[in-house]
Amino acid sequence: MLIFFLTSGLFLGWSLGANDASNVFGPAVGSKLITFRTAAIVASIAMVLGAVLQGSGTSMTLNQLGSVNAVGGSFTVALAAAITAYMMIKLSLPVSTTQAIVGAIIGWNFFIGNKTNPIVLGKIASAWVLGPILGAIFSIALYAALKAIKKRVNVHLIRFESFLRGSMIVVGAFCAYSLGANNIANVMGVFIPSFNLEPLKIGIITLSSKQQLFLLGGISIVVGIATYSKKVMKTLGNNLLDLTTEAALVVTLAQSLVLFIFSSTGLSNFLTSIGLPPIPMVAVSSSQVIVGCIMGIGIYKGIYNINFKLLGGIALGWITTPVIAGVISYLTLFFMRNTFNVNVGHRTVPGSDPLQINSMPDPQLSLIFRDLLLILLILGVIVSIYYFLVEYIKYHDFTQKEKNFWYMDMDQMEW
Repeated sequence: MLIFFLTSGLFLGWSLGANDASNVFGPAVGSKLITFRTAAIVASIAMVLGAVLQGSGTSMTLNQLGSVNAVGGSFTVALAAAITAYMMIKLSLPVSTTQAIVGAIIGWNFFIGNKTNPIVLGKIASAWVLGPILGAIFSIALYAALKAIKKRVNVHLIRFESFLRGSMIVVGAFCAYSLGANNIANVMGVFIPSFNLEPLKIGIITLSSKQQLFLLGGISIVVGIATYSKKVMKTLGNNLLDLTTEAALVVTLAQSLVLFIFSSTGLSNFLTSIGLPPIPMVAVSSSQVIVGCIMGIGIYKGIYNINFKLLGGIALGWITTPVIAGVISYLTLFFMRNTFNVNVGHRTVPGSDPLQINSMPDPQLSLIFRDLLLILLILGVIVSIYYFLVEYIKYHDFTQKEKNFWYMDMDQMEW
């Protein structure tokens, strides 16, 4: 039964993969810098790594907003957020899963009778504002730097495009890693207080209970990337602003820096050690950040290049998403408790640790999780190897044609 309750979190993970992968590689795919298949492979692997290795920081802040202390409540809150995200995806709008889950948690707080922590809510909301601003600033600075380098370095256009393509894969991998680290809390954060699993050893790697949840959520994100992200990539990649290949690289790099800043506990601790205020570990809206980055390019080129009609539709989605998610969460919680008699949670004792887990690890549930994760990982490795081989063959053919072009005898060229 506990595994069934996780399905709503997996649905939300699928929604995040279907929608937010566009924030990573949408500009690159839209500008035809790389293929969708390459983008999907790189984003999938990097997101899972980021979720497992660095996803715990933002989950703490999210649970401080509202600790959903019953698995039935976790299921319902995640379901409300997933339904909201899916509705926006059907409209081809890059919705914020961060705002969806925050709105759903606030709806749970209202239903249970818990007080929403205004300090934590203010911290999260301020990151929603600061994220796109930082994205625009980074985007303008990086774009100006790239333009200056291009002027100083005398390189043929074809070689420059080849360099951008290779750089895009590296930058996109970093961006996907940061997105997984920052946003996995949106998918599985509400389940942390309800699940307590035994540590899982995979070779020399040991995964904690939290990391196992993040790994499963990361796999659901991968499924979303593979099955439904292409349509949203095209929306974000071309419709908001016509992006050149240079701009696509800059936008992706600027976004990755913002996401990494808000999910790196190491960077936050370093700033604290030198006497500076810490960086809040907040799951920022990657959709807002990427739009801010694209806006930065638009401002640099001239504000007339921006599609303000589409931008207004996206902004409307930002405003309505948490409200819709909160309402759906409240109504669904009422339905689950009164119709199916499901325990959706109880009021939290003031001053208690929101992430404290009192129950002992469940050996049977841990065994099911182990088998499930191992099967999914094996399947993922097989599929990844297959697609990497396909892409390697295509890349090898492309580089061979490029080599033949550069070393072709001028007398044999047809004009």
